[in-house]
Amino acid sequence: MKIWALSLIFCIALVFQVKAQRVIETNSGKTFALVNLERHQFKFNLLSPGFDYELGIFKNVTASGGLVLGFATYEEGYALGLTLHTRVRYYHNFGRRMQKNKNVSGNSGNYMAVARSIFFSPLRVATNIDGPDDFNLGFYGLTYGVQRTYENGFNFNAELGAGYYLGDGVPDGYGPLFNFTFGWVATKRKSRKPTFQ
Repeated sequence: MKIWALSLIFCIALVFQVKAQRVIETNSGKTFALVNLERHQFKFNLLSPGFDYELGIFKNVTASGGLVLGFATYEEGYALGLTLHTRVRYYHNFGRRMQKNKNVSGNSGNYMAVARSIFFSPLRVATNIDGPDDFNLGFYGLTYGVQRTYENGFNFNAELGAGYYLGDGVPDGYGPLFNFTFGWVATKRKSRKPTFQ
């Protein structure tokens, strides 16, 4: 199945899920309140050089991007280096986490995402892919992830996905994607608890 078809199915499921969920934010008269999400979240990665920025778009949906150490592996081989990641995330378990009295601040939840990662040649550390020295590699696919932010600001994010690797100077192919970051959130986080209607 083509990646665009998977993305379309994901977006349709997302629309039905958002319509089915009716959550309101206490002390807010805003119609499009983000409820559980942080409007802005900036994170410095501590395990590898880099940073992440996550922007709350609307209820349970964020757009994120960053520069992190990434590992690509597919039919042609592997590449390791600094990678530009972009994601559109849908957090699906905020309600269940709040019912269990668990933290949701700092976008602490599980999510599904449409993902793109670009592995640039000047930022590459190692590879075994046959091709010119200046090849680039792009990942386009779907991921499932877990993100947790703790009171002291420390944050981890782990995601696993699959998709299509599009080569610029090397062959294309299908493969998995694994991403793990550990860092510190530099922006202020929400501390209040939302309520359900």
